[in-house]
Amino acid sequence: MATERPRLGFGTDVYTENGDKIGQIRGFDEEGFYITLRDGFEGMSIEHVRSGHEFGEAHLMWRCLECGEMEPLDHDLPDTCPSCGAGREELYYWTED
Repeated sequence: MATERPRLGFGTDVYTENGDKIGQIRGFDEEGFYITLRDGFEGMSIEHVRSGHEFGEAHLMWRCLECGEMEPLDHDLPDTCPSCGAGREELYYWTED
């Protein structure tokens, strides 16, 4: 019987093999995921991602590596790109001004 893989997203807790919490997921790219070690930091949330004080707030989005499709990130990455059908592993987080 196959083991179901956990669904990862922003804010998912990350633990060592011993069960010690080391942080939360703050971003993804083609190499894997990144965690933050800072308590109370909402990884790349709209409240924390800024394009610069004089330019205003950045918008958190997802983007398809295959076709370039971009959509606002409401909750989590979609399972597939609605434009080209690329799988979730081809989608990544993106910020727009």
